[in-house]
Amino acid sequence: MWRCALPPLLRYPTVDELHARAATLVARHPRDARLRRVGTSRAGTPLWLLSVGHGSRQVLVVAGPHANEPVGGATALRLAERALADPRLTEGADATWNLLLCLDPDGLRRNEGWLHGPYTLGHYFRHFFRPGFLEQPEWLPEGAAAAVLPETRALLDLQDELRPFLQCSLHGVDVGGGFVELTRDLPGLAGRVAHTAARLGIPRELGPYDTLYWPGLGPAVYRIPPPRRGDLAAAITEAAVESTWFHPHPYGTVTAVVEAPMWSVAAVEDATEPADPAGVLRTVSHTLRHDTEALRRLLTRIRLHHAGAPDAARLLAPVDDYLLVCPGLADAWDPDIEGADGVRSLPPLSTAHLATLRIAGRRLALRTAGLLHQLVAGAGGDPAGVLPELDRLVDAWCADYRDGCGARWIPVARQVEYQARVVLAAFELAGRHGPVRSRSGESGWGSQAAVPMHRE
Repeated sequence: MWRCALPPLLRYPTVDELHARAATLVARHPRDARLRRVGTSRAGTPLWLLSVGHGSRQVLVVAGPHANEPVGGATALRLAERALADPRLTEGADATWNLLLCLDPDGLRRNEGWLHGPYTLGHYFRHFFRPGFLEQPEWLPEGAAAAVLPETRALLDLQDELRPFLQCSLHGVDVGGGFVELTRDLPGLAGRVAHTAARLGIPRELGPYDTLYWPGLGPAVYRIPPPRRGDLAAAITEAAVESTWFHPHPYGTVTAVVEAPMWSVAAVEDATEPADPAGVLRTVSHTLRHDTEALRRLLTRIRLHHAGAPDAARLLAPVDDYLLVCPGLADAWDPDIEGADGVRSLPPLSTAHLATLRIAGRRLALRTAGLLHQLVAGAGGDPAGVLPELDRLVDAWCADYRDGCGARWIPVARQVEYQARVVLAAFELAGRHGPVRSRSGESGWGSQAAVPMHRE
């Protein structure tokens, strides 16, 4: 009898639960599974790598690169169970699965206020945490040699050690649909994604706002352009930086960024031509400006009383980042504003594109309000009298997601199954098509639009 399977995960695992479940798998299968520490976070939390199999061809799966996206850790455990149960994924493919259980464990700990539910939008955003852009460990704003975060250095060292033929970075979309981003095409993946999404009732996101200018490889599958400094990526944070997605590219690695949604919105899969795209864009951009100004006024009052609070710096760093990028986004989406030099006009937009832009603008406002709410609520007092206003904004904006966009919760087990199946499809196709080796500086490398620092 197969004794590998653990009790199914019906909620998101914490950092400690991830390690405990991985250790249980290793104890049950000491010959085929191994657990080792590959680094330490800024707060001293171990970075654990769970490896399954003994093949010469390496797969690297990176879970938890964004602190508020916990589905990846549960998916990594599911993949380990499947690799232990099915020798076609290990011996049959001469492969070893290397699963980094959480790249940002410190950030995940800060999300533990909502990980076990209740899974409502208001509860999530009031307990949401994601560090500022420069503290997100997948980004290399100054290049790999200058990376300073210990989590980033651990991942870079692991990539250089393993030289994987496939790297999968596991991300989550809080509201929207599922999609995949690739550093190199895997022919057939779009069809696999469509089949999996249909079987599990997961909408595919046909127009993610951060892929507006990226080549499409099929519905809900996009090609990440190689990094090129000096080329601004319009409509998103304009930071042309390298990333750990491309660091192992010289080894022939293909990286797949697999996004799985928490709350689904059917409209993100609507490829029809909208009746009044300019009117929708006008509403989205004007709403984002209005919300940004309201949040800035609240932030000014909060700074007067809470700037010196113990947690203020950590919570205000992402707030400042969000409020910095919002005006540029609003201008980029506004059909009444002429594009400045170097800023591309919007491509033709489907109903799906418009839905994701609306969701993205609301997301930035809700994240900002949620972080401010945490700061004030955790301070033990509200001398500025802002909590009632923050509660009103969070409730109203969550209601817009729920009632205006039709956002519906996807059970954790279904999120995990979707993401795991997409990873397994990428594994099969990457093994079938083989690596395409390329070196930085070769023809075609760094000739396209930049990878943005801030990813949603």
